[in-house]
Amino acid sequence: MTPFQAIGGDARHAARPGRAPRAARMEPPMLRLKRAYEPQSRGDGRRVLVDRLWPRGVSKERLAIDDWMKELAPSAGLRRWFAHDPAKWVEFQRLYKLELEARMDLVDRLAGYALGGRVTLLFAARDQIHNDAVVLAAVVRRRMARVRSARRAAGDG
Repeated sequence: MTPFQAIGGDARHAARPGRAPRAARMEPPMLRLKRAYEPQSRGDGRRVLVDRLWPRGVSKERLAIDDWMKELAPSAGLRRWFAHDPAKWVEFQRLYKLELEARMDLVDRLAGYALGGRVTLLFAARDQIHNDAVVLAAVVRRRMARVRSARRAAGDG
């Protein structure tokens, strides 16, 4: 008998070691990241370009965006300083988060979109780990968690 069964639980519903509970595995991610050069897919949901500059060589039709939130991109100075240099990544994150604090109205809008359905943040950078969209997604996810907590505390869901 497992400890889960000892407290009256059905072993079929016990979490397996190293595996997320079923509900967590089945819940689709509401905020995804995707390079602007990748083809559009049905599962993208609302497609939001988050770069200040339009991706080179990509037509408006091919990109098929719902929004272009270039105001959420890092400032031109910060973008040029960072230059996608992984050695500057930690400092870039800190500085970019400071810039985003002045644009929380737009971050909240993005969080609202994601709480309402799937959102795909589009970016052009080749480096899929060290880019502004990764930082923005983390900030938006934190905001989404706060909104969910506030809703639960208020009894709204």
